[in-house]
Amino acid sequence: MTTAVRKEANVTELPQKSANQQSVVFDGGGVDFIITGILSFLVTALTFGLCAPWGICMYFKWETEHTIINGKRLSFNGSAFGLFGLWIKWWALSVVTLGIYGFWVYPDLRKWIAKNTHIA
Repeated sequence: MTTAVRKEANVTELPQKSANQQSVVFDGGGVDFIITGILSFLVTALTFGLCAPWGICMYFKWETEHTIINGKRLSFNGSAFGLFGLWIKWWALSVVTLGIYGFWVYPDLRKWIAKNTHIA
């Protein structure tokens, strides 16, 4: 008898969807991801990392264009030229600080991506 009560209690303890909970859908495919990944890698590798901002922008543009939140598609308007200046600054500061500044690069990059991502 206590087992039946426990099972019933577990079912009622599951979180219920609230009215203000967001719906997120990703509609990207594997082939597009592979092509984008290869192009991003080639742009970065063939320039020894100098053109990594182009590869990064290419990837995040693909990712945001395939993300839908509450029926609204995301868009990414960041440009590789805009990221290139930051990229050189981050590289120079990492060299000067013997790599210590590298810990700040990823959070700064994520902030730049968030600033350039919008709901279409």
